[in-house]
Amino acid sequence: MALDEQFLADRIVVSRDVLHGQARIAGTRIPVYVVLDLLGNGKSVQEIISEDYYPELTTADVLACIAYASRVVQQEVIVPTR
Repeated sequence: MALDEQFLADRIVVSRDVLHGQARIAGTRIPVYVVLDLLGNGKSVQEIISEDYYPELTTADVLACIAYASRVVQQEVIVPTR
């Protein structure tokens, strides 16, 4: 397993029994999409890991969410609509 794959495997998990199988940050019930939504709404990594949002997360957790999203998009099958 490559270093980046191990990084993701250590930080992002999918369990059928937790959050209906949605990808989440390991050791939490925080879905990856929640972190991505915060980033998309202009929150910085420092804001996300602050006491105001998710102090149990680390910068590495937030970066893992971005890396996971990148992997998902790379594997997505795009069907032209026009």
